[in-house]
Amino acid sequence: MAEGGVGPGDGGPGPGSGPDPGAGAGAGAELALVEGSAGRAGRVGDPGDLVALAQQVQQANDFVRANACSKLTVIAEQIRLLQEQARKVLDEANRDADLHHVACNIVKKPGNVYYMYRRESGQRYFSILSPKEWGTSPHEFLGAYKLQHDMSWTPLEDVERRDAEITVLEKLLNRQAALPQSTEPNFQGLTKTHK
Repeated sequence: MAEGGVGPGDGGPGPGSGPDPGAGAGAGAELALVEGSAGRAGRVGDPGDLVALAQQVQQANDFVRANACSKLTVIAEQIRLLQEQARKVLDEANRDADLHHVACNIVKKPGNVYYMYRRESGQRYFSILSPKEWGTSPHEFLGAYKLQHDMSWTPLEDVERRDAEITVLEKLLNRQAALPQSTEPNFQGLTKTHK
């Protein structure tokens, strides 16, 4: 055998070393093989191994694509939820700013409920008297709002729910402040169900 020639069982030059008349035209995706010490691909015992390798690469590509799509779907859902929350925050901010401009002849104090009415002229105003306390309300009743300590307004029908949320948050803040310093995240007490 001449130096640099093909030895028995070598099967000729490897891929990329010249035209291979036996290669199929529809090979599709490129399959990279490890080169041997002489710049040729390592020996392949069974032609079925190449098919299995190509199938494995294709299957890996499919899994990577499916995994990426799954993660992107979760991110898209999170973006949608964040957009909804941002819209809600903006709507509440606009409502709060509008309510702060409603006429009122008393100094508004956080924690109190104020009742909004509209005069025949169209002017809106706040009163501390509810429609029940008026007996016969002189003007159209528009709604009742509680002024929160952060100067936001809560509609009367949502006050109980909002107060409950604030109570839970204050308990969490107090509990977290009482916990010892830790470098690890601590979710103790956050996952327990309250009866």
